[in-house]
Amino acid sequence: MSLYKFKDLESVKLTPHLSSGTSPIIEGKYVYYCLNEKKAGTGSELHYHPNELLIFALKGKINAVVGKERKIVNPGTFILIPPNVRHSMKATEDEDCAYLYIKDCTWTVVGVSADEELPDKPMTVEEANKKFKAGEIQDRKNQGAKSTDSEGNKSIIIEGVPNCYFKILDQLDQPYSTGNRFEEINGERMSFKFYEITSPYHEESDNSDHERFFYILDGNIDFEINKKKYTADKDSIIEVKKGNSYKLTSKSTNSRIVEIKSNTFLEQKIN
Repeated sequence: MSLYKFKDLESVKLTPHLSSGTSPIIEGKYVYYCLNEKKAGTGSELHYHPNELLIFALKGKINAVVGKERKIVNPGTFILIPPNVRHSMKATEDEDCAYLYIKDCTWTVVGVSADEELPDKPMTVEEANKKFKAGEIQDRKNQGAKSTDSEGNKSIIIEGVPNCYFKILDQLDQPYSTGNRFEEINGERMSFKFYEITSPYHEESDNSDHERFFYILDGNIDFEINKKKYTADKDSIIEVKKGNSYKLTSKSTNSRIVEIKSNTFLEQKIN
C-alpha cells in the first residue's frame, strides 16, 4: 500500500510509562512514520533514544525541551533531534497538540527515561504496552526523571546541543508566496523537505534512491508509484519505497507538502 491517512489507522501508546502520546505507526524499512497526539496539559517526561527524531508541528502549541533549551513551538515548526539527545514534548494547557513524528528504524519508537542507562535491547511498542498493563514497568508520567541521575547517565546528551528548531511557516494556513519554494534540512540519518508550490510542478524518478514519505499539508497532488496512480489530498501520506519508480505532479493552484526521506548513512546501518 502506498497511500494512507492517519485517521484510517489504529493508534497505540508509543511509550506508555513515559508519555501520554498515542499514534498510528507506518513502518517502512528505514523509517517509522507517525502522528503523535497529546491531550492538553499532558506529554512526555524527559527521555532519549539512540535513533534520530524528526518532528513537524501540525496542531496546538508544544512545550518542547531539547538538550537544555525549552521553547513553545507553534504549528509550522520543524524540530530535528539528534540521536541520544535529551528531550520532552508536552501539549500546553490551552489545547491538544499533534505533530508528525518520524524516527529511524535502528531502534524502536519506545524511548528511555533520562535517568536510565540505555538498555542492550529496545522494547517494542507491543512489549512496552503489555508490560505496562501488567504492572511490570512503573508509570513515570508526571513524576519526571531524576535530574541527578540524568546528569550521570553516560548514554544521554544534554550539554552542547546546537539549535534544533526551524520555523518553516508562521502558521499552516498563511497566504502563499510568489513562486515555488523548497526548503531542505538534512539530519545525520534522514532529511526533511518542505514544498510550497504555486505554479505547475513535476518531479519523477525511475528508481527512488531513498525511502520517502510525502505528507500533504494543503492542495491536491497526483502521484504514480510503480505505475499505479493515486490522488493525494490534505492529510494524505504517500510512501515510496527505495527502488520504486514515482511521479509527483501538482494538481491544484497552491499546494504544500512535507517530505521525509532516508539517506545512505541510515540505509547502510540497517542493511
